[in-house]
Amino acid sequence: MISVKELRRSFGPIVAVDGISFDVEKGQVLGLLGPNGAGKTTAMRMLACFLKPDSGTATVCGYDILTNSVEVRRSLGYLAENSPAYNEMTIGAFLNFVCDARQISGKERKRALDRVVPMCSIESVYHQTIETLSKGYQRRVGLAQALIHDPDVLILDEPTDGLDPNQKHEVRGLINSMAKDKCIIISTHILEEVEIVCSRTIIISRGRILVDSTPEKLKEKYRCSLDEVFRKITKAKVA
Repeated sequence: MISVKELRRSFGPIVAVDGISFDVEKGQVLGLLGPNGAGKTTAMRMLACFLKPDSGTATVCGYDILTNSVEVRRSLGYLAENSPAYNEMTIGAFLNFVCDARQISGKERKRALDRVVPMCSIESVYHQTIETLSKGYQRRVGLAQALIHDPDVLILDEPTDGLDPNQKHEVRGLINSMAKDKCIIISTHILEEVEIVCSRTIIISRGRILVDSTPEKLKEKYRCSLDEVFRKITKAKVA
């Protein structure tokens, strides 16, 4: 469902993503790991058509990010790093705005809202303005907008950032429940989260892929925790 081929992006002299290639199939949850500045968010923004690559390309559900970006956007749900939203809107108004943008109307809209509001546990704050919400609830609203059209592909940048332990548990459970029917990429710094929800792991540093494996195989190969595996791989490459 996602195929990435030699994707590259620079910001002036800084190479953020340096010719990465990988595929992700339906039923896979790929954990994209790396130190700060490794290129994870830049790669996700390119896949979601928020940034144009300098070279290379990718397809999402068969649609090319360069030549068919509208269909790519229709096919995926994207939770950005900072969950951008209109702070003066209530959650209800914001989600209805997203439905307008995605051309979801009538009975289909009601079904979408009835599904996603309890799914993201935002019923109790549905009529509050976004600016009054805690960071955790703002993150949930961001997740709701990514899920509202029930996309086949999800790209989630730090989906549990700012959530309390109970909320983290709920979101991880939600991801696990969707995993078999969708293709999901998650960026996270929480290695525990990778072990709980990810069936596959890619570690990148300085814009390049260092490892593409599963959490279980990495722990078996290095005979240590995933936390230690991450440090060994990224520090070795930096050195």
